Amino acid sequence: MIRSAPCFAALAWSAALLAAAIAQQAQKPPAPPAAIKEIERTDRQHELDALLGDLQRSREQEAKLKSEIDQIKTDRKKFSQDLLDTAGRIRAAETKLGDAEKRLAPLDQREAELKKSLAGRETVLVQVLAALERLGLRPAPALLLQSETTLEAVRSAILLGAVIPELRAEAETLAADLSELARVRRDIAIERDSLVENRVMLAEDRRRISALIDERQRQQGKDEKALEGERGRVQALAKQVETVQDLVNGMEREIKAAARAAEAAKREEVGPTHAALPDSARITPATPFPQTKGKLPLPAVGRKLHEYGATNGLGGVEKGLSIATRPNAQVSAPCDGWVVYAGNFRNYGQLLIINAGGGYHILLAGMERITVDLGQFVLTGEPVAVMGSAPGVAAVSAFGSSEPVLYVEFRKDGNSIDPSPWWATTEDEKVRG
Repeated sequence: MIRSAPCFAALAWSAALLAAAIAQQAQKPPAPPAAIKEIERTDRQHELDALLGDLQRSREQEAKLKSEIDQIKTDRKKFSQDLLDTAGRIRAAETKLGDAEKRLAPLDQREAELKKSLAGRETVLVQVLAALERLGLRPAPALLLQSETTLEAVRSAILLGAVIPELRAEAETLAADLSELARVRRDIAIERDSLVENRVMLAEDRRRISALIDERQRQQGKDEKALEGERGRVQALAKQVETVQDLVNGMEREIKAAARAAEAAKREEVGPTHAALPDSARITPATPFPQTKGKLPLPAVGRKLHEYGATNGLGGVEKGLSIATRPNAQVSAPCDGWVVYAGNFRNYGQLLIINAGGGYHILLAGMERITVDLGQFVLTGEPVAVMGSAPGVAAVSAFGSSEPVLYVEFRKDGNSIDPSPWWATTEDEKVRG
């Protein structure tokens, strides 16, 4: 008998099974209340055991991580290298996640198109399956729900000549679409497996880098006892000035930690170029900033929204680069340098300013949390901030963007300059998208 539609056949089969199960259950005497309570208690115990197991594994991982950090925290070089390596893995994981999500989007769209197309040709599929039934090759109802097994049935019908000539061309097209649907679903499964794997790795490395940052800032705090007292003066100064340049000038003149950082940067302007392979324990730039053109990594993985010089839609032009990032994305220092400002500033929100030496300053804005302190020397690629889970303040967010937006601006002697000549041109360092 020819079915009206495969989905109706599957539903009918499921309904029959359900009715049989209900009838069988009706013949059994009801479980006594004590037995029901015991079952519920056992289920709760299993859930509790699973939660306790997860908690125990989490504690073991934390203890292992703490032990590893304790072993290297007194060795500046090893500690810094571990911090940079972990930051690099996070950057790679965020890149892979973004790439996998981009590959998944067209696959999901193609799957939806194929399913819609196949649903529109249910009559042909029913006739092909009916032909097999007439030959005695009755497919199981589950066949109607699986593209691979349905494909086998259609191919069998074609090979056995069960399809009448008028339907043969349509059956062959149907087989081709079913074959593509099966392939698309396999590709989707591979990409989703990759997503899960990279998300697990990203979560683990985020825990590690959080612990490393906490230890780094604890050590920094021991060296900067006067820093706490300066934070109030920093915020007071930020409220007094109107522009970023006034802020920089005031910080490097009036705030001790920023002044020391600026003085160290100034000494490096005439210093010698360091080794080609920089030491991760260094406390001065490996290379003078003007010589780093074409070598700097972007501070975050993401998608370009606006570049320097583009019209901003308000009658002016962009003074920096805007990057749409993943929620909670890592932000790393694009160059070696000293932190001369870290905190809120007017409509920039959280603002980080790095003195790179030679009269150059790097501005980063739009983050949710800054993880470095005033006066601190940071290495290229070292984590300095974390993005939020939603668009940031209006000053650095692209209109209509639903993603967090990082704003990056390069300044030379107080004037905004085009940062594009400084970015590395290798595929690994390009902004994705």
